[in-house]
Amino acid sequence: MTTLRLEQPGTLRIVADQPVAEPGPGEALVRVHRVGVCGTDYHAYRGKQPFFSYPRILGHEVGVEVIALGADVTNVGIGDHCAIEPYIDCGTCIACRRGRNNACVNMQVLGVHIDGAHRERFTLPARKLHRSASLTFDQLALVETLGIGAHAVERARVGADDTVLVLGVGPIGLSAVQFAQAAGARTVVMDPNQERLRFVRERFAVSETLSPAADPQATESLLKERLGELPTVVIDATGAPPSMAAAFNYPCHGGTLVFVGLFPGDITFNDPNFHRRELTLMGSRNAASADFRRIITLIEQGRIDTGPWITHRAAAADLPQRITEWLNPASGVLKAMLSFS
Repeated sequence: MTTLRLEQPGTLRIVADQPVAEPGPGEALVRVHRVGVCGTDYHAYRGKQPFFSYPRILGHEVGVEVIALGADVTNVGIGDHCAIEPYIDCGTCIACRRGRNNACVNMQVLGVHIDGAHRERFTLPARKLHRSASLTFDQLALVETLGIGAHAVERARVGADDTVLVLGVGPIGLSAVQFAQAAGARTVVMDPNQERLRFVRERFAVSETLSPAADPQATESLLKERLGELPTVVIDATGAPPSMAAAFNYPCHGGTLVFVGLFPGDITFNDPNFHRRELTLMGSRNAASADFRRIITLIEQGRIDTGPWITHRAAAADLPQRITEWLNPASGVLKAMLSFS
């Protein structure tokens, strides 16, 4: 069995004949067909991914086929095509007991804390499989990508009476855009990169796009001028400290600010400004099990379009050569998809 293994930053190798565990009780053996390459993989390749150790098999955006089952598995059958929920939660910590398995104290994420899907076959808990009778393997591999933004939108309880400002339109921001649109909200995007703004207008049908001013107060004034009122929900998908700190200026009084982009450090804010507006500040981590089922249903119903997402493709064995190319912003990668079959 061919496996891609990141030995250390900058060293990705093909390793042959790795053993595959037979599924035990509650487990499934799956054949990998598609794996999306995401920011986590790029950060790990560059040695800049927090909560990470080497060597590691990457890959957590996955479309698979079930090929064997252990005892007591009832949610999927052999031959089913599935998306993987890659967050292996413990089921017993306080977060899990309260139904917040995406925030598990003992979380083990495939491709980050434990080995992931850059291999032809592997075994995982069957409860982490979400099947579809109609989605393609490409679409199934995109479900986790979409889940990050979907969960951020769900956290904010976005509805049709909201104006949602999404800061940063990389993959996380774009997934938030799609689900804010699906909720019927007025959806506005802000990014300093004019090419990204053009892309989101043309491919994601966002009619209102803005570039931030150099000063947060000037940006706040710009938002009021362009939108009439400040947005009710602001979702920061940048993971960049200057943007995250400035974002406290953008929600309306009584509004909500959601941090879905991750920065491994401290963020500061002005407390009087925060209190004067009585803002609700939220973190958004991963996606919940219910998000996966909801996303699959929305794609099946045609309410979420996966067409704009995949911009680059490669056979899995070509990743060691292609990943450095995709790291270059000039490559124009939004989502690269690897084929294992």
